[in-house]
Amino acid sequence: MVRVGIAYDRLRLEEKMLSKAAQNMGHDTVLYDVKQARTGTEDTGIDAGDVVLERCVSYYRGLHFTSYLEFLGIPVINRFQVASICGDKMFVTLLLKKHNVPTPTTHFAYSAESASSMLRQIGYPKVIKPVVGSWGRGIIPLRDQDATDAVIEIRKVTDTPLDRIYYLQDIIDRPPRDIRVITIDNIPIAAMYRNAEGFRTNVSVGGDPEPCSYTGEIGEMAARASKAVGGGILGIDMMEDSKRGIMVHEVNNTVEFRGISKVSDVDIADSMVRYAVSQLRK
Repeated sequence: MVRVGIAYDRLRLEEKMLSKAAQNMGHDTVLYDVKQARTGTEDTGIDAGDVVLERCVSYYRGLHFTSYLEFLGIPVINRFQVASICGDKMFVTLLLKKHNVPTPTTHFAYSAESASSMLRQIGYPKVIKPVVGSWGRGIIPLRDQDATDAVIEIRKVTDTPLDRIYYLQDIIDRPPRDIRVITIDNIPIAAMYRNAEGFRTNVSVGGDPEPCSYTGEIGEMAARASKAVGGGILGIDMMEDSKRGIMVHEVNNTVEFRGISKVSDVDIADSMVRYAVSQLRK
C-alpha cells in the first residue's frame, strides 16, 4: 500500500477526485494543505505521503514546497525542474521554439520603454500576457499605442518584478476555441475543445468543453511539447491558426481536469494516481 500525498493550497474538485481514485486503488491518501506547512533544514518529520502530487494554485508556493519535498527525497509530480519551467510562459515559449514545436511568434521586453518602442517597430495587433499567471488573467489585446500606454500605466503602478517583463505575442487567427490535451509521461490521454468568444477559453471562466480527438497531429504535437519541457503530468494548450495550423501556446504544470473529465471516456484522476505510484517504484 502506498500513501499518496495530494499537496494543495485550495481544495478543489480535482484534488478530491485524485483522493478518491487513490482510495479506490487501495492506497491511503494524505490531503496536505501547504498553507499550514512548517519546514526547515533540520526538520524532516513532515508527513505528506510516500509520493506527492503537487496541486497548489499558487505557482510560487507549490514550487517552493516541491523543492523542499525533493530535499527530503520524496518523489513529486511534477518535478521541480518541470514545475519551474511551466510556471513561466517565457520559459515555456523558448523551449517550445528550441525543440521545433510550432508556437506563436513572441517578443520579450524588459522595461516599459523597450516594450513601447518594440511595439511601434513590430506593429499591432499583439496580445500581452503576464509571464506568470493562470485562468487567462491579465491577458489583454493590444491594438494600438493607446492600449499599450494604458497597460504600461497600470504596470507602473503595481510595479511587481514580473510587471517589468513584457511578453508580447502575435494574435492568432483561430476559431472561437482552443484545444487542451492532458499528457502523462509524454503520452496524450485525453483532449477537449474549449469554446469561447474572446481570448479566455479556460473552463474555470466559462469555456465550454467539447470532445476532441487526441490522436494524429494533435496527439503528436502534445507529446512533443511535453518532452520539450521535461514530461510528467501536463496540460498542453493549442490553437488552430488559419495559416500555420496547430500551434502550442502554453504548457500547464498543475493542470485542472474537471472540464475535460466531462467529455472524456478516460478516468483522468485514476491515470494520474497510477503514474504517481509508478514514480515511487522506480
